[in-house]
Amino acid sequence: MSDTNHELNLTVNGERVSCRVSPRLSLADFLREELHLTGTHVGCEQGACGACTVRYNGDQIRACLMYAVQAEGAEVETVEGITESGELASMQDAFHRNNALQCGFCTPGMLIAAAELLKYNPNPDREQIRAGISGNYCRCTGYHAIVDAVAETCRGGTKETAE
Repeated sequence: MSDTNHELNLTVNGERVSCRVSPRLSLADFLREELHLTGTHVGCEQGACGACTVRYNGDQIRACLMYAVQAEGAEVETVEGITESGELASMQDAFHRNNALQCGFCTPGMLIAAAELLKYNPNPDREQIRAGISGNYCRCTGYHAIVDAVAETCRGGTKETAE
């Protein structure tokens, strides 16, 4: 019987990773099970909920829709890596102040989606914020608190109401 696993070499959160993986292992499961980066959540496994959102070569993707072997040579950033860099600090504080992370399941993907929005539009209005996070489902907050938190981040961390 031959070894059907494939050698995988990529960079995750700035660190080179090399290991053998099953060709059917999703990138989300690889990050969670092999690297123990459990901030990448697996919800629908169809790319609809956004819980598995990561950065892949600088762009946000759904890690449940990609096989790990497809990430050969890529650079992947998870919420853990982006958090460690300090990039999300003000947004995480705003999420906390605005009670925008009730159960927390959607929060990692939501933070990455919001950071992606702010990268291209540093001062979005509430409608643009809603559009920017629209690919991420939240079953707890009704989105109002999340929009408040992103708007607060744009204002530099002040909790006044955004128009």
